[in-house]
Amino acid sequence: MAESKAGKSKSKSKSKSKSQQHDGQDAASKKAKAGAAPASLDAHFAPCADVKGLRFGAQLVTRALTVRRAAPLELPHLLRANPTPTAGGNGGGGGDGPLSFAPTTTAYIPTNFAILAHHAWHTLTLGLGTKNSKAAVFVFESAAMKAAADAAWPHVVPLGDVGRRLIRAAPGAPEMARFKFRKGCVTFYVYAVRSAGARGFARADELRAIVEAVAKLKDFLDHTAMLALPGQRSIDVAAAAAQVGVVH
Repeated sequence: MAESKAGKSKSKSKSKSKSQQHDGQDAASKKAKAGAAPASLDAHFAPCADVKGLRFGAQLVTRALTVRRAAPLELPHLLRANPTPTAGGNGGGGGDGPLSFAPTTTAYIPTNFAILAHHAWHTLTLGLGTKNSKAAVFVFESAAMKAAADAAWPHVVPLGDVGRRLIRAAPGAPEMARFKFRKGCVTFYVYAVRSAGARGFARADELRAIVEAVAKLKDFLDHTAMLALPGQRSIDVAAAAAQVGVVH
């Protein structure tokens, strides 16, 4: 009888130790899964000096054409998104309403001249010349970082100088993650910008909202549709000069 009791106690202790081991493995797996999301995003970041810029291939004409800093309401309009009046601190993950891109996002879109030059070049070359254009969107981890970049970056810049004058000249030498989306004749480059040595991304919800909005866009068959943006209603030089704060 004593031997049977001792055997039962040993089997119970073994089962308890096995259950504890399984619990420990489950807890470790949960921790690993929880850390997988920021680690996967961290893998995309690199020093701004090493981040790829815009790619042109043989599009020499496109390099000389210009992009301008978009007004706060123009990016949501271009992405077919409706901004909220104010931006919450945790982004738009709550689902209560659409996200505001203005506080921490800067976008560069083609100027009127670039759009019309693309169209003219495509016509003069009897359809052989490219009419593909590019837009760059920068999502910063804080409003202060965006303000510093807006103060240092030019309002209008040639597409060929985006890498040299924007990406590599970003104040504070931050880290960036680059995402590229080809949407018909417009290629979107989305850059997430964070401080060097940081972990994760403070504006992950905003970055996700922009990436998803770009991914859902239908292909642009003709990027002259950008002429309908709020800051680009007129291509007349006199009318453009009369608009305060808008450069064409």
